[in-house]
Amino acid sequence: MPASSMLGLLKRQRFLPYFLTQFFGAFNDNVLRQALILFITTSAVSSFSPNLLNNIALALFILPFFLFSGLAGQFADKFDKAKLVFWVKLAELVLMLLAAIGFYYQSLWGLMAVLFAMGFQSTCFGPIKYSIMPQHLSRQELVAGNALVQQGTYVAILLGSVMGVLLNASFAAPWWGSTALIIVALSGLASSYFVPAAPSQVPDLKINWNPISETIKVMKYAKRKKAVWIAVLSVSWFWFLGAAYTTQLKVYVDDYLHAGETVYALLLMVFSFGIGLGSWACKAISKGELKLFLVPLGALGITIFGVDLYFAYQSLLAERSDTVAGFLALNGVWRLLLDLLFIGVGGGFYVVPLFTYIQQATEEAYRARVIAACNVLNALFMVLSAVFSIVLLSALAFTLPMYFLTLAILSLAVSMYLLSRVPEFSVRPLIGRK
Repeated sequence: MPASSMLGLLKRQRFLPYFLTQFFGAFNDNVLRQALILFITTSAVSSFSPNLLNNIALALFILPFFLFSGLAGQFADKFDKAKLVFWVKLAELVLMLLAAIGFYYQSLWGLMAVLFAMGFQSTCFGPIKYSIMPQHLSRQELVAGNALVQQGTYVAILLGSVMGVLLNASFAAPWWGSTALIIVALSGLASSYFVPAAPSQVPDLKINWNPISETIKVMKYAKRKKAVWIAVLSVSWFWFLGAAYTTQLKVYVDDYLHAGETVYALLLMVFSFGIGLGSWACKAISKGELKLFLVPLGALGITIFGVDLYFAYQSLLAERSDTVAGFLALNGVWRLLLDLLFIGVGGGFYVVPLFTYIQQATEEAYRARVIAACNVLNALFMVLSAVFSIVLLSALAFTLPMYFLTLAILSLAVSMYLLSRVPEFSVRPLIGRK
């Protein structure tokens, strides 16, 4: 089996420890966030508005990406990335211990402080996560590596979200969730110890400690090459869409599909599986080479199946179904599930080549800082996604099916506008040009 295959990479020490480390990190992030959401909505702090507290929690997690991404990018370029991974995972273990104490003493603001620190920890890991791969993988292996990371991330998000609910549900012992957080953090720390060295190419880089000026500087690095900048913006648009769909999915299940928690978990699973399937298919089609024509195809797929999702909903009957079996027995449900699946597949086609292109087209000396700029924009676009949702759903009184339809149409317009500005992102290979 060639090294560029997915299973081949998972057998190699230069990739497997890194893959497990980022997987455990994404898993723990979501276990903690779901546990905090349940704590906010079910504990004595309910005297506060749960919506207000949830928004504060989201803001505290995202804020470090705005403040410290530039600093994190500098550190990732200046120091050995493998050593940084170890120290970041050690910090995660300490934070999970503090979270366990916070849950034990029912300390809302203590847990909020831990969440902010976790946002900072994730901010530090972000530039390392994608800039380390080109040091350990060949150009022919990068597509497979990125596909695996995308698959692993979404599986971790899904499993972490589900486990976060189950481990902190009313039937669970109080110590289950905290113990899981610590065990997963220990696992991530153990795997990080085996990540091979990734020496810096600019060890004499002088650290700029001013977060504002450094954020401006990393944006300038990202803009040095137009195609890279467009790829960064396109990745951020993907995060906009992902946040827009997943944030409203629970309300969609409750108010429009008239289903229960298990159906919500099913839809999350289908969407996440779709992204993983799209990532795998992207690798299979690419055969070790970067195929940028897959990006507009992915954008087109997101729109086609997003539009059909609107019409699929119209054919459903307003019947209540609290079980997955009952939901699947309803007429029209499988069409809706297939639409959601292929929206995810389109997402995999869209984002894997973009990340690979950013890694390949950016000079190694400032690759981590370009990825830091991408993280800043990702956070910004997620905030804009929330604002967009408020405007359409609250101010303009859109229904959720109309909202999803608007997203699908807008997605094609934005994606094609961005991609049309760079000749590399073209579907011409499909019509004869190689």
